[in-house]
Amino acid sequence: MSTPLSAEAACGALRSRFQRIDDALGSPGAADRREELKGEIIALYRAVDRDLAGLQGLKDDIKELVERWKRLVGADPGPAIVSPPARADHLNASTYIEKGWSLISLGDYEAAEAALTRALYLVPDDTQAEALLGWAQMLRDRFDEALMHFQRVLLREPSNALARVNVGYICLKKGIFGEAIEHLARVIRLDNDRKATLYAHYYLGLLYFEREMFEDAETFFGKALALGPNLVEAYYHLGRARWFGGNGDGAKDAWRDGMHANKFNPWGTRCADILRLVDGGGTPSRSD
Repeated sequence: MSTPLSAEAACGALRSRFQRIDDALGSPGAADRREELKGEIIALYRAVDRDLAGLQGLKDDIKELVERWKRLVGADPGPAIVSPPARADHLNASTYIEKGWSLISLGDYEAAEAALTRALYLVPDDTQAEALLGWAQMLRDRFDEALMHFQRVLLREPSNALARVNVGYICLKKGIFGEAIEHLARVIRLDNDRKATLYAHYYLGLLYFEREMFEDAETFFGKALALGPNLVEAYYHLGRARWFGGNGDGAKDAWRDGMHANKFNPWGTRCADILRLVDGGGTPSRSD
């Protein structure tokens, strides 16, 4: 009877860690501890994941007990204990896909890549897993590896907006602007994935800013924010597009909006920092 108590105690300890972080995020000094709190959140996620992995391992061991029981002489292999279904690999893969997406959201791209690689091992033809794996690699600046995954997805699903928008971003980072515009504009025309459409507008804003076409950049950042008001980085870059386009007051408005949108977000902090810089008579860097 000790196992359930141990499991309950372990869960209680993890819940206590969660509550401490939750309290810290609501405290006045949370912004100053942003990176420290991010590390604690990732550590907690990994601790929970380790416990889940241990339970999954125990579950697999129990399945082996089932198989050994079936081999007993005279054992009745009736319906009392059912063999795992053929979909087990797909179900396990979906767990790793969900884990990968959560880790991308947390900013732990290395761990996300490991989880999504495992998902693809279980289900090699899963386009969602491959697209997310490419995204995790792209966020680690491993553009060539990411591009390989995105291209494989697009061969199977030409209308996969997540893969195409990220191909556009990689082309942008490589300075292949014409091809980047082609991919991003196609995502906007398809408009079959709201998140991809949002990022297509945002990436086009970055592209036109890079080409010093500040009015066009402002337009696309504005459209991105209309689709996703919580995309704080778009406020930051909208302010820069307005600033270098000659609209200093509009730039400050954008940075204030970004600062107030989420003061705990790193981009919200950058909005506050650049606002202090220009209020003090400084000038933002165009290459930032």
